[in-house]
Amino acid sequence: MSDEGDSEKANRIREIKKAGLSPIIRVIASGLTQDEALLIETTLIWKLGKFTTNLASGHFAGKFRPHNKLHLELSGFDYQNGLYYYNIGEGPHRNWEDYVKYGFISAGQGERWRDAMVGFKKGDVIVAYLKRRKNAGGFVGIGRISQKAEMIRNICIGTKRLLNLPLLCKNMDDNMSDPKKSEYVALVQWIKTFPRNQGKWKSRSGLYTTTHVRASLDGQPKTIDFVETEFGVDLKKLIV
Repeated sequence: MSDEGDSEKANRIREIKKAGLSPIIRVIASGLTQDEALLIETTLIWKLGKFTTNLASGHFAGKFRPHNKLHLELSGFDYQNGLYYYNIGEGPHRNWEDYVKYGFISAGQGERWRDAMVGFKKGDVIVAYLKRRKNAGGFVGIGRISQKAEMIRNICIGTKRLLNLPLLCKNMDDNMSDPKKSEYVALVQWIKTFPRNQGKWKSRSGLYTTTHVRASLDGQPKTIDFVETEFGVDLKKLIV
């Protein structure tokens, strides 16, 4: 075991040796696959928290509840489905009225936006935000993902291809055959929606927004309370 360097672990090893002792090394489990060993390692690191000197949090750290959120109820841990903010990002490739009429959401035209879109899972609940312009916009819809996102050329609404429908947005087929740049579409069962000119918003109230396509609403109690009040919907009951 090396005691070189200036990390907390190296300093701890030097302190032990300076006291005339040796670090204790014990095998606590054997006969494991590599994945099993890595999972146990991450579990022990998580369990020890600030008491460990490990800088890395382990290979499966993303699947563990963050220590600083033990006081919160989190989607994916306390609830089966995720609760997400969804930024409509209306423009040449997206239109709110199309979304409501045909039951879908989308993002794409680049890998960053594609990856955000395919991150939605079936059953996730979304709160749709439309950027405010001329007293219109704000939170305009709550829906549940009913089909994971795919390239737009593969999407059908009922028996008809989405691209064959009379969409208000005429550019959704841009890059339709390019896996990196295509618009990606997820089907949505809308629970409640509002026209753009009735979007729900309150200025200078600390409501959460971001330019990202997808963002968790875990840890955003003000926004959740506001949306639940304005929409008359209990979001937590939707994600159980």
